[in-house]
Amino acid sequence: REGDRLTFRRWFTYLAEVQYFQPPGDRAPEIKDCAALIRYAYREALRLHDTAWAQEARLAVVPAFGSIDKYDYPHTPLNAALFRVRAGPFHTGDLSDGAFLQFADAKTLLRFNTHVFSRDVAAARAGDLLFFRQETSHVTYHSMIYLGASQLRPDGRRYVLYHTGPDASNPGELKRLTIEELVRFPQPEWRPVQTNPNFLGVARWNILHVDQS
Repeated sequence: REGDRLTFRRWFTYLAEVQYFQPPGDRAPEIKDCAALIRYAYREALRLHDTAWAQEARLAVVPAFGSIDKYDYPHTPLNAALFRVRAGPFHTGDLSDGAFLQFADAKTLLRFNTHVFSRDVAAARAGDLLFFRQETSHVTYHSMIYLGASQLRPDGRRYVLYHTGPDASNPGELKRLTIEELVRFPQPEWRPVQTNPNFLGVARWNILHVDQS
């Protein structure tokens, strides 16, 4: 249903962006890397957004748009285990044999929960994800949320949001950059451009897939 898809995009990007503007003490404590930010916003976007939820989420302002009609987390077909962690078509047994879990890292989100549809960031819509693969001493995957226009401080520009992840004693931080800033990022391996082999492309959630058959 297109209305639910649009509502999901609005909530997913709003909940991610609001974490950036929240005082650190009011942020969801689970957000410690890029995938955790995405999991949090995805899960909370599927909840019933009532007063009790808003208080638990520590939101000072709750947007006026309603909740998704089809799902009310954790009352979903997958219950609380929202993320596929194993390849293969869906079977009923997947609901109880570990094919879906509450945890998924960036690589798993890319491989089993989203699909890359473009390497042109201009094709991204709010709620899509940008994926990168960096190869240093080991291969790591990183993800960013494409916010599009800001819902909190609209200024006509397009934004991405991500968590840098921990590094030694540094816990990392949330960063919010315009697309223009990211394209000119000092380290070229983080630029979302087609000439960057570390940029894997723009991905869309599988739950937003529209069956054209």
